[in-house]
Parts: sequence; C-alpha cells; structure tokens
Amino acid sequence: MSKSMQIDPKQPIGVFDSGIGGLTVVRALMERLPFENIVYFGDTARVPYGVKSVETIAHYTTQIAEFLLEKQVKVLIIACNTMAAVAAQVVRDLSPVPVLDVIEAGAIAAVEATRTRQIGVIGTPTTVNSNAYARAIQAMASDARIYSQACPLFVPLVEEGWLDHEVTRLTAQEYLKPVLAEHIDTLVLGCTHYPLLKPLLQNVMGTDVKLVDSAEAMATRTAALLAEQGLANTDPAPPHYEFYVTDVPVKFQTIGERFLGRSLNHVHVVKW
Repeated sequence: MSKSMQIDPKQPIGVFDSGIGGLTVVRALMERLPFENIVYFGDTARVPYGVKSVETIAHYTTQIAEFLLEKQVKVLIIACNTMAAVAAQVVRDLSPVPVLDVIEAGAIAAVEATRTRQIGVIGTPTTVNSNAYARAIQAMASDARIYSQACPLFVPLVEEGWLDHEVTRLTAQEYLKPVLAEHIDTLVLGCTHYPLLKPLLQNVMGTDVKLVDSAEAMATRTAALLAEQGLANTDPAPPHYEFYVTDVPVKFQTIGERFLGRSLNHVHVVKW
C-alpha cells in the first residue's frame, strides 16, 4: 500500500487488541457509527501482553497491524492500552492509513472533561508504569496533575463476570482510596475491560467525579476523523463485522458477548 493510496469509505475500520477487551471499543463504534464495517483482531493466544517485554509487544503489534492492513482497512484503531503505550509509534510508522489509539483518545476526552485539572488514571500495571496517559494529557494541558493507579485485579474480576459483586466493590474501594484522596474531578478508565465496571466505579468515586470511558472516547475520536477526512461510510446497507482471534479460549463466547453487548458471530481463528 502506498502512502498516497485512495481509501474507499466502504472499507472497514480495523480494530485490534491483545485479547477480547477491545470488543468494548467495537461496541462503542457499532453504536456511534452504525453504517461502518468493522474487522476486529484479538490476540487471544498470546494475551496478556502486560507482562511481556517492550520488544515482544512491538513485534506482536506490528504483525497484527500488517494482517489488518492486508484486509484493506481504512483506519487502524489500537484498542489495547498496553499496545498503545508501547507501540503506537511503530504502527504509525508502518501504516499508510490513519492510526488512532485508545490512550490519545482517552487523554483528549479527559482534558475536555476536567475543570480542576486534577485527573486520575487507572489501568494495568504496564499501562500505568509506561506513563503514557500522563504524557499524553500533559502534552495537551501542561498544568494538569495526573494521579495514576494500577488496578491489576479488575481484569480477572470483569472476565469472571463480577461486575456488581461485593468483592469487586471492596477491591475498587481499596485501589481508589489514594486517588480519591487527591480530590480529582475526572477519572480515566485506562483499560478496555473497565467500561463494564462503570456503574460500580461511579458509585465508589461519587457523583462529582466524571468517568472517561476510553471506548466511548475512541468512538468519538473515530467519528471525528472519518468526518474530517471524508471517509465515513454513507452506504445504508447492513454493515459487515468480522472477528479474528488466535485462539478460542474457554468462555470466549460468554466473555466476548458480554463485552460486545450482542451475539458474537463471524469468528475466525488465525493460526500463527
């Protein structure tokens, strides 16, 4: 693909993630952009990425981006915070089509939402340690103060389906205690699993704190990009959704459908 290639608005949006968490982004895109075709790639065989080295994450990310570019996508969306934190630039360097990443989208939404410039960020240890959200937010609002908190237990709790469980509530209270002490007015949900915990987290944080759902932020950012570049699909035909995974783990269907908010069809397994 040459950098000057013509992009057809009917081409799909490519979304990828280290597993199935990115389906929350797909769900937000389906709701926000109902005419768009979408191709999703989840690297379910090699998840979690959070414990891997930067080199390995960059290598896997490149492999997936190239796979989706072969599917003639018109835009690439990095839905995984860990991949975005480590390898967004790598993807931008190789892609002939626009690349959006969940960290940039979340940072833009956080800066727009905050009034006091006191912003909290929760995510996996890798995302928090990368400082990517803090850098992205400060690039847009140099006076912002960012308080980050790793919440490693949230992902397994979400995958267990304990979205409104006492154990999850106690875990959230424990993790968010130091963040609450900083009197933030905005909290970025810096992991694609976290939107499923939104009602519980809002309850723990209280009504004065605005939650930034990175999946919704991504859909907003994508809609803006497609409009800016004249790439929105206006064909009213029912959209086509394709899902590629590298493994079909136990409970894949159950968890996937919980994330997607609808039945998960057209799933293909890619063996690498």
